[in-house]
Amino acid sequence: MAATIAKRQGLGRYSDDKMRRIRGTSDISWQRRGVSKVLDRENMKDIAQEKEKERHVLQASSGAKKPRMNQDFGFSDSTRIPKKPRSALNRKVSYENGDEDEVLDKRTSLEVEMSEELDYDAEEIALIRIRERRRSRRLEPDGAMIKTNPHKGRQKIDSANSSSCSSSSTSSGSSDSVLKSNSNNNGRCTARNVKEKELERIKCHQCMKSERKYVVPCGKCRTKVYCIQCIKQWYPKMSELDVAEICPFCRRNCNCSVCLHTSGFIETSKINMTDCEKVEHLRYLMVSLLPFIRQICEEQTQEIEFEASIQRVHSSKVGVSETLCGNDERVYCNHCATSIIDLHRSCPKCSYELCLTCCKEICEGRLSGRAEMKFQYVNRGYGYMQGGDPLPESCLHQTPDVHVEPSVMWSADDNGTISCPPTEMGGCGDCVLELTRILPDRWISDLEKEARDLVLILDNKLTNLRQNRAETGTDMLCKAASREGSDDNLLYCPDSTKIQEDEELFRFQKHWIKGEPVIVRNVLDKVTGLSWEPMVMWRALCENVDSEVSSKMSEVKAIDCLASCEVEISTRQFFKGYTQGRTYDNFWPEMLKLKDWPPSDKFEDLMPRHCDEFISALPFQEYSDPRAGILNLAVKLPSGVLKPDLGPKTYIAYGVAEELGRGDSVTKLHCDMSDAVNILTHTEEVLLTEEQHSAVERLKKEHRAQDLKENLVQDGMDESIEEPNSDNNKEDTDVSEINDSELLPSGIRGEFKMSRDEMQGTAFTCPHSEGTMVESGGALWDIFRRQDVPKLEAYLRKHFKEFRHVYCSPVEQVIHPIHDQCFYLSSEHKKKLKEEFGVEPWTFEQKLGEAVFIPAGCPHQVRNLKSCTKVAVDFVSPENVDECLRLTKEFRLLPKNHRAREDKLEIKKMILYAVAQAIKDANSLIPALN
Repeated sequence: MAATIAKRQGLGRYSDDKMRRIRGTSDISWQRRGVSKVLDRENMKDIAQEKEKERHVLQASSGAKKPRMNQDFGFSDSTRIPKKPRSALNRKVSYENGDEDEVLDKRTSLEVEMSEELDYDAEEIALIRIRERRRSRRLEPDGAMIKTNPHKGRQKIDSANSSSCSSSSTSSGSSDSVLKSNSNNNGRCTARNVKEKELERIKCHQCMKSERKYVVPCGKCRTKVYCIQCIKQWYPKMSELDVAEICPFCRRNCNCSVCLHTSGFIETSKINMTDCEKVEHLRYLMVSLLPFIRQICEEQTQEIEFEASIQRVHSSKVGVSETLCGNDERVYCNHCATSIIDLHRSCPKCSYELCLTCCKEICEGRLSGRAEMKFQYVNRGYGYMQGGDPLPESCLHQTPDVHVEPSVMWSADDNGTISCPPTEMGGCGDCVLELTRILPDRWISDLEKEARDLVLILDNKLTNLRQNRAETGTDMLCKAASREGSDDNLLYCPDSTKIQEDEELFRFQKHWIKGEPVIVRNVLDKVTGLSWEPMVMWRALCENVDSEVSSKMSEVKAIDCLASCEVEISTRQFFKGYTQGRTYDNFWPEMLKLKDWPPSDKFEDLMPRHCDEFISALPFQEYSDPRAGILNLAVKLPSGVLKPDLGPKTYIAYGVAEELGRGDSVTKLHCDMSDAVNILTHTEEVLLTEEQHSAVERLKKEHRAQDLKENLVQDGMDESIEEPNSDNNKEDTDVSEINDSELLPSGIRGEFKMSRDEMQGTAFTCPHSEGTMVESGGALWDIFRRQDVPKLEAYLRKHFKEFRHVYCSPVEQVIHPIHDQCFYLSSEHKKKLKEEFGVEPWTFEQKLGEAVFIPAGCPHQVRNLKSCTKVAVDFVSPENVDECLRLTKEFRLLPKNHRAREDKLEIKKMILYAVAQAIKDANSLIPALN
């Protein structure tokens, strides 16, 4: 590393070859107590001029003969400043046996080299020696002598203690000697100030410390240096040579405190579309959303006609009052908690608001009450959670509290009017609910007509473009299920480094519209390589300029996966367990996961650099970009409108490869309200010791005995079921025996022809194909098809008593099998599900740098095989709007206080604003099509 690493002890011991490499690393270098540093040329010219002025002052004050000054001492851009070690210049020359290996240790050779390479004469070399000697006897302004010690730094020596100086001799000095002394001191002070300015420039960019012994200068920018300690600690994947070639700052992946809190450092959007392509996307968006706008218009038209029948007037004569609603407000139905976008009924006295769906149910006499469910799982003690006996009944006598609202008849009057509900239901019971609106009159119907007319115009202009598009190549597929008689066992798995945006986006849409997940590999290979180490993220938060934020980072709230409850833990201890693992007293692995850290609504503000890195890594940004995705409905909301929290969000959790059966690091079965993409940004494998393996096997038997005792399982059930995709259970699949029709879904059979070599290559590069030797994944995913949801729910309702939830207590009641989020299907339950109902999920391992796209409406669960850091963001695609509406209807039927009941997405509002923005953008681009 002599070419890049600078050392305090000087360069005197380096050979000729080493010195040539050192000179080759930089056009300009200098030494500070033997440390090689990099300066810009302009500053070096200033330093040379300052030292030349110093020489003038010294010569004038001493009265000595001035050296010849008519020679040019300036430095050109291609010349190095000759800063050689003092030890090399003053060392005695000793040639023994003609050995000239270490030419820097020999004074004569050094002078010849300097004169030949730098074209300096003997007078200039002598001047360099004077400067070196001057450093060893610098004077402070108060007359104290400065000695330079290579180990102890600079030391002051009192002039009164010097044997060569006395009060009498000092007082007898002439005025000329005083003037001379002052001149010397001023000159030395000037040199010292210049030197101090130089030292300020050589701080390590990462830690900002200037006392580091070893530093590595950047060969590209020639202004940044990084110390060896910081390189090893914060850039473990980079060598000193890598830093010397291009430093982290120039690579745009520097994780120093300043860079981590800088936004806009990199370009996040990778989309490069022509105006014609933008118009085609906007047309596709409008065509997809028009049916839902018509549905909204029909609902509102029916309500206005119903109001006209009440008022006994024509529908055109119905007057609807407008209610005041700010952009930063959300209007929800007081009964079902569904978002209200426009027409609704409201009480003029108490402002009770009712959505149109609830109004229809009241008029039809089928409005049901909303029970308030409060589950209080019993904590039977730590011993019980590990398979032992519970605490005495007197210590834990608790039962789930189920509170149902009093049965109150709420029906419409004979003429169809709806009265405000009684106080027991949150109303006043005094007034009749009036029809009111939020948006301008006829705004939605006019929007639908304008969009329909614009689509017809664009159809004529884009006909030639669509006809000329030809699809080439083949889909990159990987096997994720073995369902008999199914044509969707393979998932689309493109490599991000090989994606051709135009063609691959079309393939993505082809699979996405079917409700299939998509896996994109190597997405982190296309970004700068910013570290996602948990300690780097923690340091970004601890070094935040907001002191209030920094003070809260010493402790975090985590979820204990065994008890499924919240615990507080030191942040340092949590991340230590992330890399080294944690165990309970009985050696059972302790699995922890962070709960919303950092808060998703503040992720972009607290960690702007990581947020930019994540967005730049997102594939198919037309959909996934949370800032500028042209097909992302969430982006179309106006700036002043309150937006839902769609992320990005981080998920940091422990994990082990072995399925424990109890206390696994899992995300339980659930169904997201919108589409999502999840990237695995960091993994750390934690291996169990032999002692832990023995303890796990012993405790599993105790857990099994406890389950049998409580009738949670049937005796004799197979206990040795393994994960379908585990390394020990992979089938030896011969790719050459797979038919073309088996690799391709039925919808695209015949469109693509794949040779045996192509097919074999595709299967080999696929990270999830069976029978291929690949790197182990970090997380195991199970994603269920939408059409299998009814059967999945039926299985969970049948077997719910076989599951445990909070405090490892058995599940006693099910409100909704999926939205309750209290089930994780182990390998044993997945086998039973397939045997009893013929349902099998897509199962695959997510590897480092892979992005998983999950369509809305697909239930899924995740188990960490390693300690994992995942970052996810939600988006709303036009293909899955119908699923978002279906889920909204399901959520409104849940009891009060249910975790999934609130309509946080407001999908109908998104539909309206997305079409309005698409019309505006398309109209501005139409002239470019002519």
